[in-house]
Amino acid sequence: MNGALTRFRIAAYVVGVGLLALVLVAMPLKYFADQPLMVQVVGPVHGFLYAVYLLVTFDLAVRSKWPVPRTLGVLVAGTIPFVSFVVERMVVRQTREEAGEAQEATAA
Repeated sequence: MNGALTRFRIAAYVVGVGLLALVLVAMPLKYFADQPLMVQVVGPVHGFLYAVYLLVTFDLAVRSKWPVPRTLGVLVAGTIPFVSFVVERMVVRQTREEAGEAQEATAA
């Protein structure tokens, strides 16, 4: 489970940074400075990384036995600027708490 959680954390940060670069740098350059090159580069890279985020998140959701609404909420988090960072912290905290509870139940 730790490996899946680590992969999720990395993917969430990378997708979050990529989305911020797209929204805060590339798109303003395209629309205000008539410089579309950055969108042409960052857009597809972010799209690919978001697809990786979806796979990594789904893997963690299956391993952690998340309910469908929680899984969908975390999957969508990668599409809203800054939200992936907030959701990443929440997921890590909740997953670690749930793993600790599962270990306590097994030890008892």
